[in-house]
Amino acid sequence: MNSMPKLLIGLGILFIVIGLLWQVGGKFFSLGKLPGDILIKRENMTFYFPLATSIVISIVLSVILFVISRFMR
Repeated sequence: MNSMPKLLIGLGILFIVIGLLWQVGGKFFSLGKLPGDILIKRENMTFYFPLATSIVISIVLSVILFVISRFMR
């Protein structure tokens, strides 16, 4: 099997796992409201930047893609 079909299958499985975790895990932990997220509220404006959430998602995806790349060799 070529590497492209393996990559697409791996990404599909990854998206399914992320979707399931998002559905089930959202009830147990609030990913979008971590302590490092920036929230500024003014009288007519709200600014929200999920800094800590972005860092956590980046680290998790990096680890997952690293593990997938190790199995693709």
